[in-house]
Amino acid sequence: MKRVLFVCLGNICRSPAAEGVFLHQLTQAGAADRFLVDSAGTGGWHVGKAADPRMRAAASQRGIALTSRARQLELSDLDRFDHILTMDAANLAHVQALAREGRSCAAAGAHGQQARIEPLVGYCSRFDAHEVPDPYYGGEEGFEQVLDLLEDACTGLLQALDR
Repeated sequence: MKRVLFVCLGNICRSPAAEGVFLHQLTQAGAADRFLVDSAGTGGWHVGKAADPRMRAAASQRGIALTSRARQLELSDLDRFDHILTMDAANLAHVQALAREGRSCAAAGAHGQQARIEPLVGYCSRFDAHEVPDPYYGGEEGFEQVLDLLEDACTGLLQALDR
């Protein structure tokens, strides 16, 4: 079982959409039983909330359900997941800082952090993107752009992980 975690800032737009897109692709590929997929945010402002209604609506138009509830990234996630995919440079820096903290704890015998931490856009093949932009303060087209990027990146991720 491969364990994948998608991370953004608040876990209400990008990372739950990435989770939903990846789960949708896994189902279509008949591979859902080989993966554990989740999402989290580096901040805790939205813990317990559903994904942003605009993102849920845009995803629904593509046949993708976003059913997760926001949660905050935890140090234990570095042990529980094999792959942690971030949406932008700030998210990457936050997760890497948490990993350094985890290595300090591991030196003391507390954690054995093993997750591979990397930007999700590294798996894009159709788009040349440096990050998945946060659509929260923009219009509907931003949510569509994010979904386009996520579909591209998740396709590449699935190809890379399902070998």
